[in-house]
Amino acid sequence: MTINVNANAASTAVLNDAKTSAANTDNSSTSGISFLDTLKEKLDVVNDKQIESDDITQSFIKGDETDIQKVMLSTAEAKLSLETAVQIRNKLVDAYDAFNRMQI
Repeated sequence: MTINVNANAASTAVLNDAKTSAANTDNSSTSGISFLDTLKEKLDVVNDKQIESDDITQSFIKGDETDIQKVMLSTAEAKLSLETAVQIRNKLVDAYDAFNRMQI
């Protein structure tokens, strides 16, 4: 099972708005890593765990992998990382909505 980072419209909107905001600001000191880079890196880690879990599960189904504990641990880890990513996305969307409701 793979994760398509752009599958959710809300998260796509948040990322696109963040990119636009980042492009519009004058960053004369860009010595640090941007938030978007960090977010993409962490989503790639979640995606890699999902792919690894799927590969191990397929290997177990084919009979190549015999350690059921490894399969179950990999699946649980992938599930937990996905649930964590979804909760973080929900918090980011909530924060974005709250920011948009603020009056200037």
